[in-house]
Amino acid sequence: MTRVIDIWVYLSASPLLWLTATLAVFVAGTALSNRLGRPAWANPVAFSVAVLAVLLVATGTPYPVYFEGAQFIHFLLGPTTVALAVPLWRHRATVARAALPFAAALLAGCLAAAMSALLIGRLFGLPDAMLATLAPKSATAPIAMGISEHLGGIPSLTAVLVILTGLTGALAGPALLRLLRISDETALGAALGTASHGIGTARAFHASELAGTMAGIALGLNGLLTAILVPLVWAWLEPIWH
Repeated sequence: MTRVIDIWVYLSASPLLWLTATLAVFVAGTALSNRLGRPAWANPVAFSVAVLAVLLVATGTPYPVYFEGAQFIHFLLGPTTVALAVPLWRHRATVARAALPFAAALLAGCLAAAMSALLIGRLFGLPDAMLATLAPKSATAPIAMGISEHLGGIPSLTAVLVILTGLTGALAGPALLRLLRISDETALGAALGTASHGIGTARAFHASELAGTMAGIALGLNGLLTAILVPLVWAWLEPIWH
């Protein structure tokens, strides 16, 4: 038993351990999702987050130690985001035709995400710091954390809320759209990208390349709109609250 512990201590100090664990868990989650027919609730990202969280707690591994390995995957987020330009170019004609309704939907979605979070939070008596933490939850994490810090929120907690928002949207979004009898791929992609940023975009690509393309555009533009509109909404509502 002592030898096993010694081996674990040696391996846990290597960044490759948690890099390998992250990749292995995600591959297992993807295989499970494919086997089940890719239902929304069998999301590989949600599966990976849950399993890795259990592993970290069970082994007593601090997050900074885990991130030493996971940072290699984190680095790939940049090139992956740039790669979204490839399907965008392929579907540029469709994107151009849908520009006006897409812009209107994006504006409505951005405002709805921020206003609903602020008003519901205020209804339940959340303090200003928590409201500022919650307001940018539908933007991608780096932008949301910056907005949260600017408004006096807690950026680290905002990052958690962003992930939870993305997972919730990716899991429940497709089912909700089906319930509303919305099957258009452009609408699906716009909704998932606006409400659920990167995780929703990944889910949209499972539906089709066009849906993923629209989600990728919504992801980027919603981040920009959120950075502009949320501080304005905050400045408008804050005097009313006080």
